[in-house]
Amino acid sequence: KLPLAENEQLKNGDVEAVTLFEVVSMGRNAMQAVVDDWIDAYTGDRDSALLDLISFFIQCSGCKGMVTAEMFQSKKGTDVMSKMVEDLDEDSGEYPLIMSGLYWKRFRSHFCEFVSVLVAQCQNCVIFDGYLLNTLISLLTELSDSRVRAFRHTCTLAAVKLLSALVNVALNLSVSVDNSQRLYEVELAKMASKRASPRLDRIQRKISELQDRKCEIENMMDAIFKGVFLKRYRDVIPEIRAICMEELTVWMKLYSSVFLNDSYLKYVGWMMHDKQPDVRLKCVLGLQALYQDQSSSKMDLFTIRFKERMISMTLDKDHEVAIQAMRLLMVISQSCEDVLSPDDHKNVFQFVYCSHRPLATTAGEFLYNRSPRDGASDQERHRELVLARLHQHVLYLVDSLWDSAGALLKDWTGLTSLLLPHTSCQEQALSSAEEAFVIELILASVRQAAEGPPLSGRGAGKKVINTKEKKLQIDDCTKLTEHFIKVLPELLSKVKEKSLHCTVCFMLFFTKAFMCLSDVLIAHNYQLQMWDSSAGTPLLYTPDPKLQKALLSFVVEHVFTSPEQDTHSSKVSESECGDGRLEDLHRRRNLLAAYCKLIVHSVLEMSMATELFKQYVKFYNDFGDIIKETLNRTRQMDKMESARTLVQCLQQVWRLQSFTGAPSHTYSSIKELARRFSLTFGWDQIKSRESLAMIHRDGIEFVFKGFVQQSEKHSPPYISYLTILSEFSSKLLKPDKKTIYSYLQKFAGEQVINNREESWMPLIYYRASLMGTAEGEDAISFISSDTNKQPSLSNRSRSPSIRQVNSEGMNSQQITSEVQVFNNAIYKRVGDKYHGQELFQHQDFSQLSNILLIFSSVRSSEDSKVQQAPLSREQLSSSLVSDKVLRSSDEVDVDTVDIDG
Repeated sequence: KLPLAENEQLKNGDVEAVTLFEVVSMGRNAMQAVVDDWIDAYTGDRDSALLDLISFFIQCSGCKGMVTAEMFQSKKGTDVMSKMVEDLDEDSGEYPLIMSGLYWKRFRSHFCEFVSVLVAQCQNCVIFDGYLLNTLISLLTELSDSRVRAFRHTCTLAAVKLLSALVNVALNLSVSVDNSQRLYEVELAKMASKRASPRLDRIQRKISELQDRKCEIENMMDAIFKGVFLKRYRDVIPEIRAICMEELTVWMKLYSSVFLNDSYLKYVGWMMHDKQPDVRLKCVLGLQALYQDQSSSKMDLFTIRFKERMISMTLDKDHEVAIQAMRLLMVISQSCEDVLSPDDHKNVFQFVYCSHRPLATTAGEFLYNRSPRDGASDQERHRELVLARLHQHVLYLVDSLWDSAGALLKDWTGLTSLLLPHTSCQEQALSSAEEAFVIELILASVRQAAEGPPLSGRGAGKKVINTKEKKLQIDDCTKLTEHFIKVLPELLSKVKEKSLHCTVCFMLFFTKAFMCLSDVLIAHNYQLQMWDSSAGTPLLYTPDPKLQKALLSFVVEHVFTSPEQDTHSSKVSESECGDGRLEDLHRRRNLLAAYCKLIVHSVLEMSMATELFKQYVKFYNDFGDIIKETLNRTRQMDKMESARTLVQCLQQVWRLQSFTGAPSHTYSSIKELARRFSLTFGWDQIKSRESLAMIHRDGIEFVFKGFVQQSEKHSPPYISYLTILSEFSSKLLKPDKKTIYSYLQKFAGEQVINNREESWMPLIYYRASLMGTAEGEDAISFISSDTNKQPSLSNRSRSPSIRQVNSEGMNSQQITSEVQVFNNAIYKRVGDKYHGQELFQHQDFSQLSNILLIFSSVRSSEDSKVQQAPLSREQLSSSLVSDKVLRSSDEVDVDTVDIDG
């Protein structure tokens, strides 16, 4: 390393510079004079001068060692350079190129300038002596391959800068060759009498000499490229890779006839995948300069091959790389119009909504330069911007376009002319959606001109406006005020008729009021639970029945609406309709969740959830998760009250279907609703046995309420409800099934139980569900028609499966009687086709009839393992008839659950 004292002396300029390193380090302005002095010294004693030059590169690497004359004199050996590297490889942790401080930052530029000036001053003399550059190239090649970072970094920079300087020499030689060639052609075109043969020969010799020199320079460049670049462009040090990529693009731009081809472009394409952002940035910046050049047609194959990578770099995690990649695509789009497809442009233009404002403004500039056509008027440009319909976030779009298209966005006259009917042709009239976009665009432009601070998410804080910007902002406010004072009356007169319809505003107002009221009620109820009950007694508040009904009516009217009832009369596009439906669904889910919170937090009575549960099947896709969560939470609060709510729900929809035949509640839909309710009880039969028993008990009482056994044997009007009730039979324990069956006999009586008429088939079906097993395949389908109120054998509904048969429940005479009844029923259904045939002699029919007609069976071996004492009739009556609320032993903090979609 350089001694500290010497470094301080060089910084302060206290000593006289002696070596080349000291001259360059001090940053002497007379760099060209220093190089001329060295050339004069080289002309007098080339070994000594070359020794000084070699020592210069060694010292620039941060090594304090010196190259002695003895080491230099032994250069003719085959391994002299390797030995020199071994002797000078020292622990150079820091070296001038990476040292901090302003002084050493300037050193890099001085170092590069020295190499360039040295070659430029030598191009007409010693550069072609076959000694200077050959020795220098060999030294730099050997040192750039050293395992010491300082040597590699410094000598790689020197080598590529030397190649760049040789490119300039080659270009000068090419110009000289072209000039001499034209001079030769002019001389050759003269008449033979005036033609000077010695002059032609002299020109011809000069041309040959220049071509030989050019060829020699190109050989030197090739040696540096193969000896240094190909080894170092993938170096482990990112700074070295960045240097190689930066200089390679410079060679391509300056000497395109040699370097601008796919053989060299592939290295730039590969290094665009480098893991270091600095290397990727150098590649992108170099490509920008190449595509701006007129010779971009030579890069067609490269563009096709690496187009996807260049597009993907706009998503680079480094912001500067992403910005420059966007500018690269902008340059490519301008120079090669057919390279980027419409889909590519569409994806790139989405960056105008990026949170990083510099990238968003670059994308906005790309959009602005791409969208308008040449010679298009301002109104046409406005129209194209409107028809693009890029996105809904107009504020961010305007902010992105403000720097590049500020004049267009401040053209208030042109923007408002799109909305006024007398300024637009009929065939160019905007749709309602496009007019809405224009209005949003005007509002965003006015806000940007009047306020100007960065939007939320774009910028660390409020920008400090200087005097010039403040004056511009005041002028813009004045202009827009003067314009809209004149135009606003016309715009308001155009839309005043639509503004009379305040349905949307009222709906927003009602929705907000409902949400606020729900939040207040929930918060009030929660705070009272936190306080002492005696202290909070004066503050107790329970919504009166009128308010509860109003809340329920609002939810039923505005939540449970079909898409047909919610469509708008105006013509909108399919995408807009889809977006509107999603927003409307989100609003309705929020309303339903707010109402369910009122029930879960005990603000409203649990019975108020009946109307919600009725819609469980119909609106399962939209609100099924919310309703199911509400049902589970109410069950955790009070199992018995929750079960009563389900019973009330089923009985209400059954009455509605029975008396009015409402199409919204068919027999099959009610049966499906009961099945869904039964599934919510899960597999823990013991935990929910009391709730299920109560459901069956209330269902039996609902069917046989006011029923009196008469000789005519008329069935109760609601007897078909038993088929609905059978959906809950599979959740009962075997002992509870026997108790429920006994409870059923108490109401039906022995005479009714033995009745086999068709009107009593729901009772037989329900009795079978109580006495049959819960396993196996379905055995009977006894579904009532949706159009008839009473079920018949011609209308079937599902029955529990029956696999095992036991005579415990029924004697052989009862079984025989029931077989005969079902045989007669099936004969009625198929008798016209098989009249007089013995249907049940066939093996299949006999098996089917045996399955269908046997209703007495035992539980499976798994169910028999449940050792649970049956509920007696007295226990059943006392536990289910009692009005006492039975709460679950597990306390659940309902305030921590958010019922939302």
